[in-house]
Amino acid sequence: MLNINSRIQVPLSELHFTFSRSSGPGGQNVNKVNTKATLRWPVVGSPSLPDDVRERFLSRFRNRITSEGDLVMASQRFRDAGRNAGDCVEKLRQMLTAVASPPKPRKRTKPSRASIRRRLADKRKQSEKKHSRGGEW
Repeated sequence: MLNINSRIQVPLSELHFTFSRSSGPGGQNVNKVNTKATLRWPVVGSPSLPDDVRERFLSRFRNRITSEGDLVMASQRFRDAGRNAGDCVEKLRQMLTAVASPPKPRKRTKPSRASIRRRLADKRKQSEKKHSRGGEW
């Protein structure tokens, strides 16, 4: 069970792993052993995800989701398949944690009088500096 918080708990039976050969250096081991882990999770059809979290997940990570509604991610950081599968699960946990709570609405603020005054004074000072550089023609 992948526990994010009290509302979000994804059973590991929903996650589908496939293993293939990793790319990059590694000698003969790379050519023989399937250590690259690819995680596939049906986000759209997952009953363990609340609707509001699903909407945030789909909008934030839409580039990683296939047209069938599956999240696909891979890991080949480590030299064994089990650690790469664990790395995929950890990446998924971080993604779900990022969208678990709704974003706080931005409060519109107004700059203070002093900050406006400082900004205009700096602009005036910069203008005078550049104006003084001009030579007489």
